[in-house]
Amino acid sequence: MAWQGLKLNLRVAQKQILTPGLVQMVSVLALNRLELREMINQEMIANPVLEEQSEEPTQTDNYSDETFLKAETEKVPEKPEANPFDEFDVGTFFNQYLDTGGDGGQSQEREVSERPSFEKFLSSPSGLSDHLQWQLSVTICSDTVKEIADSIIGNLDENGYLTASQEELTQNGKYSQDDLEDALAVVQDFDPIGVGTRDLRECLLRQLKAFDPQNTLAQQIVSEHLKQVQSNQLKEISRALNRPLEVLKRTLDVIKKLDPRPGLRYNKTEPRLVEPDVYFRKVDDQWQAFLNEDDMPQLRLSPTYRRLLVKDAADRDVRNYVKERFTAAVQLMKNIEQRKHTILRVCQSIIARQGEFLDHGQDALKPMMIKEVAEEVGVHPSTVSRAVASKYAHTPQGVLELRSFFSESVNGPEGGGMSLLTLKRLVKKMIEEEDAAHPLTDEQIAKKLDDAGIHVTRRTVAKYREDMRIPSTHQRREKS
Repeated sequence: MAWQGLKLNLRVAQKQILTPGLVQMVSVLALNRLELREMINQEMIANPVLEEQSEEPTQTDNYSDETFLKAETEKVPEKPEANPFDEFDVGTFFNQYLDTGGDGGQSQEREVSERPSFEKFLSSPSGLSDHLQWQLSVTICSDTVKEIADSIIGNLDENGYLTASQEELTQNGKYSQDDLEDALAVVQDFDPIGVGTRDLRECLLRQLKAFDPQNTLAQQIVSEHLKQVQSNQLKEISRALNRPLEVLKRTLDVIKKLDPRPGLRYNKTEPRLVEPDVYFRKVDDQWQAFLNEDDMPQLRLSPTYRRLLVKDAADRDVRNYVKERFTAAVQLMKNIEQRKHTILRVCQSIIARQGEFLDHGQDALKPMMIKEVAEEVGVHPSTVSRAVASKYAHTPQGVLELRSFFSESVNGPEGGGMSLLTLKRLVKKMIEEEDAAHPLTDEQIAKKLDDAGIHVTRRTVAKYREDMRIPSTHQRREKS
């Protein structure tokens, strides 16, 4: 019998190490002004070194942070390394804080350390996609079926309905029809029942077969008479099925208890107060961005605790504690300043591209990608994503989410001068102006757009129409 012995192996590996300061930096950047204000208030409670700066200086605060720093660093000019604060290098921390990152060199160095995508390290609320992905991860099926199921989950709208076509899911023949059906069956068996279906009829039928499989009357009503149910044509349904009206009403009570939008229970968004984080204003006929800092606590370092850092002013344990608190305080102040600097730079880049929109409105919105702004600002795209996340701008066109300024072009990110949002508005306008007795088909809308120089397929028009929850041609037609 061979005995296994212990072996010592050496290997070299590179790892990305996230320092607490870096984690705090990306977290602070992602906060909107309401969240930042709450976070600052919590930090002032937890860290006694942090104080809110009053409009008038108090008697005990008769010198500024800069004056304090200069005085302490000039105490022993012949030996600059002799710091009265022992191991705590106040000068380094203050210099870092006072440097807002305006020079390109330090900004570039700071961005290099942020290259990884930090979304994986930061918590986010669980939604429908997360709920389904977890179920898929514990489902036994072939790799092919799992790949298609993953694609199906990625193509569900907020209600849980499948928006992709069969061609898109099979990737034009890469996957077989049998594999697609197996993947659909897998997803449609997930909780909540009804997700992965393609329309209301299929959604309700899935729920009936799962929750009340013996109720064939309810299944028949949903399958054959759903439009009449929506029009409340109960007598017509009763005659067609040869069932008493009372029986029909009891069956409809069962149907009404079904969930027509099963995905919403996992995609609920809580109502929230919206305050603009930035203002877009014209100054000397030029659009500029200004950070909204109304009611935002302005932080300073406590002069009382600062004096405890002086040698012999307190015992070593107290000085060590104050050093630690000072380190955390200065790091937070620097991260808040960096947040302000990054948001303003991103907003200025947005303004440079969307000036016509600010002047003329929605139809002047231009295609703009996060990657383009990131390259101009000199940061990673994930930084731009955090800088605009959950933040709003006060503009002449209303209070708008910063994310709404970003949109792909009609012909992809490298071509076309029209944004997808503008194209959707054009499609909606065509449908609103159509003859109700002879509504436009998706093919006709695509032809009209093509004549106007906007080249999209019928399937693309159908997708945009469904995204805007506009009924199909048949459903829009008014019968005389």
